[in-house]
This record gives sequence, C-alpha cells and structure tokens, in this order.
Amino acid sequence: MEEPDAQLDAIARQIVDVAFRLHRDVGPGLLESAYETLLSAKLTAIGLSVERQVAMDVVVDDIQLASAFRLDLLVNRSIIIEVNSIERTLPIHSKQLLTYLRLGGFPLGFVINFGTAMFKDGIRRLINSDTLLASSRLGANQKD
Repeated sequence: MEEPDAQLDAIARQIVDVAFRLHRDVGPGLLESAYETLLSAKLTAIGLSVERQVAMDVVVDDIQLASAFRLDLLVNRSIIIEVNSIERTLPIHSKQLLTYLRLGGFPLGFVINFGTAMFKDGIRRLINSDTLLASSRLGANQKD
C-alpha cells in the first residue's frame, strides 16, 4: 500500500495529465463552466471521485458562516481544483486557493487557468503547509 503522500502525488499527476490533454484538445477560449464540466467528467472517467461546486462552511470563534466558500472541484475529498478561463492568473487566485486549503484542512490544490495559450503558464500547485490548524480558532467543513 502506498503512503498517503505518495497516493496524493499520484492523483496530482493524473489531474495534471488530464488537464493538459483537455487544454491541448479544446484549447483556450471556452467559458470556465465548460472547462469545469469537461475536467470533472474526464477525471471521473479515469476513476477519481470528483465533486463540483462544493459548499464549505467556516467557523471563526464559534461564529458559523454557512456556505462561506464554494470549491470548483474537490477530487477524492483531498485535492481542490480552482478552474479559471482568463487571460492570466493573478495573485488573488492563489490566495483564494490557499484560503480554501487552510480553512478546510486540505493538503493540496491547483489553480488551473485554461485561458492561457500555453498550459504550463496556467497551472499552479499549492501545498497546505499550515500545521497550526489543529490549535487554531478557525475551522471549516464541507456541506454534504
């Protein structure tokens, strides 16, 4: 049996491969919702569990914010994918993903921008290195 980190890495490689092929096959220029739908279907087709538009609650100092965030894609309940179709990714897009990773306690995520001419210019992998969540006053959960 693979270690959890090795399993995550294997899933991450599958995600990047599928996203690359999708970008190559349909190119830039579609709406974000089209890429999200296609990526979800293609990841599901290779056996991954994919949830779309996952609502995430956030609790701060016993104040619950229902559906505070919405994750574009959640793969195998561990990897978040934020899908974009814009000319170029801005720092705010990475901050958005990092917020989801930290508050949700997810280990890994991707910002994938299908709007770029070159796929390599539109993908960013972020790792949640925040180990303070266990003692933090912040918490989050996903709505089922």
